[in-house]
Parts: sequence; C-alpha cells; structure tokens
Amino acid sequence: MAPRPLAVFDLDGTLADVRHRLRFLDTRPRDWDAFFAAAPDDPPLAEGVELALAHVGEHEVVYVTGRPERCRRDTVEWLARHGLPHGRLMMRGGRDRRPARVTKPELLRALARGRTVALVVDDDPLVCDAYERAGFPVVRADWMAARGVLAEVQEREGRT
Repeated sequence: MAPRPLAVFDLDGTLADVRHRLRFLDTRPRDWDAFFAAAPDDPPLAEGVELALAHVGEHEVVYVTGRPERCRRDTVEWLARHGLPHGRLMMRGGRDRRPARVTKPELLRALARGRTVALVVDDDPLVCDAYERAGFPVVRADWMAARGVLAEVQEREGRT
C-alpha cells in the first residue's frame, strides 16, 4: 500500500496567530526567549485550522516550521490543544540562523523523498516562492494581516 500524500502546514502566521507576541521583536536586542515563551498562548487561525482538518482524511498531515527545536514540547501541546491533526513536526535546528526561505524547503525536500506532496501551506511569500521553485504545490496563507516585523525576522535573522 502506497503512503498517503503529504499535506504540509507552517505554524506561525498560518495556523497560529503570533501578533500578540510580535512586541518582543520590536525591541533591540530582540527578546527571542519571550517571543517563543509566549507561543503557547497563540490563538489559532481558523482558516488554517479548517484547511488542515479538511486534509486529514486523504493526506498525512505534517508541520514544517522555522521554530527552533527547543520549542517542540510547547508546539506539540499547542497543536493538540487546538484539535489539529497528529503529524510529524519538522523544526529548525537550535543554531540554524539561515533564512526561512532556505531552511524550510530543505526540511521539506528531506521529508518528501519518495513521497507525493499534495500541498504546502505557508504565509511567508519568500518561502512560498522557494517551495514553488522546488516544484511543490503551494497554498499562500494570507489570512493573518500585519506581517511587518515577522517577515523581517524570518528573512534576515533566521529565527522563525
């Protein structure tokens, strides 16, 4: 029996509303510890959650995030608390500061070896562009407004 196709979802800005914790990134230096410590309080983004739930039957749901590995426990608990499907969670290594547009497609390519990727859902336009260049079908998550500082840190600081 062939494995089910993959439905891949980003977290921050796609499933999780991070706007309440962006204030920690407006400071110099940025308070990354506080930013990630506040992640368990993220409200879910209904559009992203509905999309993930719609794909659980025919697809294997996987999460690819720029969050560092040290956030795994909080992230797994957040996903369960908000009724998201159980699935593999691919995270950035703790010392990896490359832009999300580099790290996330790399994580997905490793995950997709020998598998069909039905869709990848992400809010970062540069990550979406990179996924598309790699041949993956992309759904651009545009349901969380106010990217500003989030876009900057994803690209320049490689932290989320």
